[in-house]
Amino acid sequence: MSSFLYRLGRAVARHRGLVVLGWVLVLVVCGTASALLNKGTDDTFTIPGSESQDAMDHLDHVFPQVSGTSAQLVLLVPDGQQVDTAATRQAVSDAVDRAGDVAQVEVASDPFDPDVDDAVSDDGLAANIGVQLTVDSTHVSDATLTDLSGIADDLAGEVGDGARVYTGGDAFADRIPGLSSTEAVGLLIALVVLLLMFRTIIAAVMPLVTAVVGVGVSVSLVYLGTLFVPVSSTAPMLAVMIGLAVGIDYALFLLSRHRDQLAEGLSVEESIARATATAGSAVLFAGLTVLIALLGLSVARIPFLTTMGVSAALGVAVAVSVAVTLVPALLAFAGRRMVPKARSERRRRFRLRKPRVARPWVRFVTRRPLVTIVIVVLGLGALAVPAANLRLALPDNGSQEAGSPARETYDVVAEHFGPGFNGPLLVTADVIQSTDPSGLVDDLADEIRDLPGVAAVPLATPNEKGDTGIISVVPTTAPDDARTDELVERLRDQEPHWLAEHDTQTAVTGLTAVGIDVSDRLGAALVPFGLLVAGLSLVLLTMVFRSVWVPVKATVGYLLSIGAAFGLTSLVFQEGHGAALLGVAHVGSVVSFLPIILMGVLFGLAMDYEVFLVSRIREHYAHHGDAHEAIEEGFVSASRVVVAAALIMFGVFAAFVPDGSATIKPIAFSLAVGVFIDAFVVRMTFVPAVLALLGDRAWGLPPALDRRLPVFDAEGDGLLHELRLADWPAPHSDEVISAHALSLDDDRGRPVYRDVELHVPRGEVLVLHGSGAVGKSALLLSLAGRVTRHRGDLKVLGQVLPQHVHALRPHVAVVDGRADLDPAGRVTEALARGIELILVDDADLVLRSEARARLRDQLGFRVTSGGSPATFVLACQDPDRVVDLLPLEATQLYALTPRPAEVL
Repeated sequence: MSSFLYRLGRAVARHRGLVVLGWVLVLVVCGTASALLNKGTDDTFTIPGSESQDAMDHLDHVFPQVSGTSAQLVLLVPDGQQVDTAATRQAVSDAVDRAGDVAQVEVASDPFDPDVDDAVSDDGLAANIGVQLTVDSTHVSDATLTDLSGIADDLAGEVGDGARVYTGGDAFADRIPGLSSTEAVGLLIALVVLLLMFRTIIAAVMPLVTAVVGVGVSVSLVYLGTLFVPVSSTAPMLAVMIGLAVGIDYALFLLSRHRDQLAEGLSVEESIARATATAGSAVLFAGLTVLIALLGLSVARIPFLTTMGVSAALGVAVAVSVAVTLVPALLAFAGRRMVPKARSERRRRFRLRKPRVARPWVRFVTRRPLVTIVIVVLGLGALAVPAANLRLALPDNGSQEAGSPARETYDVVAEHFGPGFNGPLLVTADVIQSTDPSGLVDDLADEIRDLPGVAAVPLATPNEKGDTGIISVVPTTAPDDARTDELVERLRDQEPHWLAEHDTQTAVTGLTAVGIDVSDRLGAALVPFGLLVAGLSLVLLTMVFRSVWVPVKATVGYLLSIGAAFGLTSLVFQEGHGAALLGVAHVGSVVSFLPIILMGVLFGLAMDYEVFLVSRIREHYAHHGDAHEAIEEGFVSASRVVVAAALIMFGVFAAFVPDGSATIKPIAFSLAVGVFIDAFVVRMTFVPAVLALLGDRAWGLPPALDRRLPVFDAEGDGLLHELRLADWPAPHSDEVISAHALSLDDDRGRPVYRDVELHVPRGEVLVLHGSGAVGKSALLLSLAGRVTRHRGDLKVLGQVLPQHVHALRPHVAVVDGRADLDPAGRVTEALARGIELILVDDADLVLRSEARARLRDQLGFRVTSGGSPATFVLACQDPDRVVDLLPLEATQLYALTPRPAEVL
């Protein structure tokens, strides 16, 4: 992948104008199409397969009059007056008649009608006009809401004497979040951080521009998705929030690497190509982990959550694409202006006197690593304690902004009627088999009234066909109260009893029940999703770092970050600590899908910081072998970029908190504190302490596992190795095999061969020989690209190994002189296919005179069917046993000394 990104970066730099123009066209086309074609968002939360959703779908067919959304017109008179007067009754009756004639209204109920129960408050101050609509909340027209609001205003004026009419209910809920000026604060924070880091306007502004372009494209695509699937209003906001954060950070990684390389003297084009390959590989790895985690939201099997995850994943995918294409193009336009400016002597002396934070900090946390680990674990564990009481619920009008019409109505209803009237339940009953449907429904209603937690049963009626009955049940508690959940369970526990007693099948539904079922399913999905994310982090980091302890430590740190973020979110949004400071309109619960989104997004960001920090530590350890020095030097090298990236992420997420909607605010808060804790407490404190405690033991992988796991080069180390060997051993060299300091160990870490030096020109014969376990077969297979765990420099047929073993293998033939029945025939076949490098293992065991004669001729001729020179490598115990096979000229002998074991 890094080789592909290297070529991509170079191509983008050369065709930068076309790339920039292409992105501008994509942005314009997507934005225009989205504005003209999108169908709008849909905040109908459905959960297929649940009892509540199945019952709601059934009501759409058999009882359409109650399947739509509803509104409330709540008349409230001042203290000391009574709402139930003759004049008020007449005014309300007129308002009910007018409301019944409004478009999309199925029926409006008169609170003073003898057949309507519990519509006048016990204190006599309020009367509730219920308005049932024919459509769901997402299809309520503005004209309908305007007409109902006008009727409410007229009713208040007609009643007079300080009376007010509040308009609310689900139809008036404003759940569509929008961007405000405070979100721009996140971009301002990012700009300040980038200016402090790069000290140049061009470098500071570039990540912001590319991030905004990426967000524009991704949000346009999300809105275009409304043509095919329902998309909640939270999805594009989530795409904006996550797209901005990762877009800025991904551009930052490339920009930082590019500037460092320019300072080292690389040309602009070469630096862009290398930055795209190295930092771009890390960006690709980070983006891939976030994508997998976000797409993993589908494990909950909830359509709106899956759509939300896909929308956020789309934002990340576009951010990655922008980072590896548009960012390199803009860097090419910037040219040498991106070279860090040389500091004056005075400023250099000043900076030398200025204390550095990174080195003293890493020395401090690693001086007594066990103490650091214990403090971090206990501290984050304590922050996670409130998470045990975290309550999940879907947002309702009680979480709307204070002062909004829907919120005011919600509060008035809760105060004068009771909190349960804001979230009534519906019990459906199959009464088709009954000869007295009305009587059966009344009997069920009477039994429900006697259940604990039931405040009232204002409605119990069969439909016109007499096959389905509905019973409206008002809890004593609010929709997001745990006791309302208990009432739902209590009602469902009665279903077997009602089936046996009344021969009727019942179900509990309504918006409140649907919300409870959504929260339950999301809660149940947390464990499998957590296992998926934790397992993924273990596998991916094991592939990247070839270590067992590094991924274990990273996963433990991630779990600590998640727990602390959950705990702090619970403290603010459930227990109310600091809620007023953050403008939280409602405490007691958090939006149901917050935990699973936080786990997915924070996983990707945590792995991003882990790779960037630990890869620098591992690189230093690989070159110098001192574990503690590697921690310090790697930390100092990477900390500046990690701190900048984390501060930008924190700023972007935190900017969505002050004016964020009830849905976005807790998500943004949890992501902000999660990023802060993971970057500064876990990655920059816990991680170096654990590595210091483990020492050399941190960098090791059992050989059997090492062989089976694929290599994921997340930092482009393989490409740098390839670039270093590009002109080695010399420009335009004709050597088929070039090896320097080539070594291999067996499964127990014992040497198989050591420090092999080879230079074999095209068309020559190389003989690897040695008696006993000297590693000649292992070396032969290394040259053939079959053994890839060697160290050192190796180039075969112009391919750098092990990076390009797959490209080499089709052009190499390996013949087993011991096992092949006709080794000379195999060589003939290879030459006929144009194979230019043929390796014969155990050549001294080709004993039949006819076969030896044919092999002798092939070694003497050494030309493929296409006329190209062929190179041979033979492995044997003693060169004297194959001397009769070897040509007199163009033959090299390489003796291997005995080693403790041979792996093959």
